[in-house]
Amino acid sequence: MKKDLRILILEDVSAHAELMERELRKGEMVFSARRVATGAAFLAALGDFNPDLILADYSLPSFDGIAALSIAQEQRPDVPFIFVSGAIGEELAIESLKQGATDYVLKQRLARLAPAARRALREAEERAARRQAEDALHTACDELEVWLKERTALLEINNAIVTNLDRPSLFKAITQSLGQILPFDRAVLMLYQPERDSLRVAALEGPLTARRYGAVGTEIDRQGSHSGWALDHKQCLLRRDLAEEHQFPVEEKILAEGIRSYIIAPLIGKEKPLGTLNVGSETPRRYSEDDSMFLMGVASQVTLAIENMLAYEEIAALKARLEQENIYLQEEIRTEHNFEEIVGQSAAVRKALQAVETVAPTGATVLILGETGTGKELVARAVHNLSPQKDKPLVKVNCAALASTLIESELFGHEKGAFTGALARKIGRFELANGGTIFLDEIGDLPLELQAKLLRVLQEGEFERVGGSQTIKVSVRVIAATNRNLAEAVRAGSFRSDLFYRLNVFPLTLPALRERREDLPLLVSHFLSRCAKKFGKPLERLSRESMDRLMRYNWPGNVRELLSVIERAAILARGPVVHVEDSLDLRLRADADGHGLEKLDDLERSHIIRVLEETNWIIDGPRGAALILGLHPNTLRSRMQKLGIKKLSSAASAA
Repeated sequence: MKKDLRILILEDVSAHAELMERELRKGEMVFSARRVATGAAFLAALGDFNPDLILADYSLPSFDGIAALSIAQEQRPDVPFIFVSGAIGEELAIESLKQGATDYVLKQRLARLAPAARRALREAEERAARRQAEDALHTACDELEVWLKERTALLEINNAIVTNLDRPSLFKAITQSLGQILPFDRAVLMLYQPERDSLRVAALEGPLTARRYGAVGTEIDRQGSHSGWALDHKQCLLRRDLAEEHQFPVEEKILAEGIRSYIIAPLIGKEKPLGTLNVGSETPRRYSEDDSMFLMGVASQVTLAIENMLAYEEIAALKARLEQENIYLQEEIRTEHNFEEIVGQSAAVRKALQAVETVAPTGATVLILGETGTGKELVARAVHNLSPQKDKPLVKVNCAALASTLIESELFGHEKGAFTGALARKIGRFELANGGTIFLDEIGDLPLELQAKLLRVLQEGEFERVGGSQTIKVSVRVIAATNRNLAEAVRAGSFRSDLFYRLNVFPLTLPALRERREDLPLLVSHFLSRCAKKFGKPLERLSRESMDRLMRYNWPGNVRELLSVIERAAILARGPVVHVEDSLDLRLRADADGHGLEKLDDLERSHIIRVLEETNWIIDGPRGAALILGLHPNTLRSRMQKLGIKKLSSAASAA
């Protein structure tokens, strides 16, 4: 029993109150007592005296015991209440017990008071202990239920980590489990971009994901941001009510989106910071410190998931890149290069090679200018091979050989489902050339709508795949080539002036073959040697008459045309001395005065038709026209389409 009990006595006769106190002390009870006789005094004593036991007369002049019992039950329901009265009958006694009294004692039998009081106090203590135990049990059950839900959520998150490796499905699975414990209106996964020192929205879930601010791809600076604070301090940032607590500028935008409370948990990897996990609600004071602790536990699991996801994406990207490189290299193997080395000793060739040696080590953008067939791709390879990127890939793109609907995908890649037929993600040529060099041949044929995207790559070194939102950073040296006059194209509005200036950092003009006729004997000897190995013939030299005719010819198709002529002559040769008179069109018999010469397109069209007729209109393969002409099959098809060459054309020309 509690020592120093406080007993409140409601009695209008002081002598009766003294008798009650005497009986209680005779029963060895230690207490302090206060006597009150009115309702107001009784109500006040309940508050300031804080009694452990109430003894009350049943009937008082201005106040009755039943009213006092009602007040006591409302104000102090745990305090035992004993009626002590001389006028109470059996019916009233029973009624008082029904009303909630603990016991009743007649004044004529006060000897029963001390035992009744001790019993009432003991029962009150037992009830309090039982109630406390029940409350503790309920609390423990509630805590256990929360703990089980949290463990279940963490287990589900762990299972999600194991079974989901791609970004969208992984984050969706994580947030579905998280939302069972921590309700949210928006959950955000932000990944740290060390090269920019920024945080980028990588994934979103929740009903507020469609709002204007914070869409996937949004970047914020790490410094001076809420997520940056959590990442720097390696602890959760809790905002109970953003309307009262915001301190970062970005929080004003979040508040404008409708978020009133949020928690941000840092994702700290083994070797570097990865980002943050943010959950927000439209409800103020939705989250507590306990919620922050739980989210921190979730963040440790999510960190493992993000590390696995990034590793998976890196492996997938490397695998895709290796597959694309393999495809590209196979195409390169199937495509015979026009030249194995640059052949020529003329002043024009030496000047071009000096320019190559000058610009190659700098990493600057190079624009190679020259007529068709002057060896622009060969010079591009020379620039790459003399550059610091020589051990990295040189990726070639012929802008004229690709349909305008496909060239964007070819250059920048596409995501799965970006368009009809996009059944899987594809790595673009810029991504494939990362760290190396990309050669954009026939850059003058690039569609105007893609020129702005190319300009962004040149200036910022970044782009997005077709159908994607993730910005991809690349470091690529660009070498472009064209046989067009880009300055005139700029004036005509078919080529962007800003792209022209960005490409024209180091223009390198290649001489036409007619401008370096002194190199013809060397080129002929070189091509004959190649043809001898290729066709297994003992080819030694060109006849004097044939060489004289070649020296007089104007060569509108330049070195490519010369190679085609020599290969045709080599195929038809019957001995070691090669003659070209039977292998040339009548148009090639014209002297250097220009009589009988036609436009380059007409010459090219006629020559392609003749080669196609010789090969029975087979384009690809070891017996195809592309091999004889020294062109990639796709390039030949593009030229045929551009020149209007169809199989019926030969019949039309013969008619």
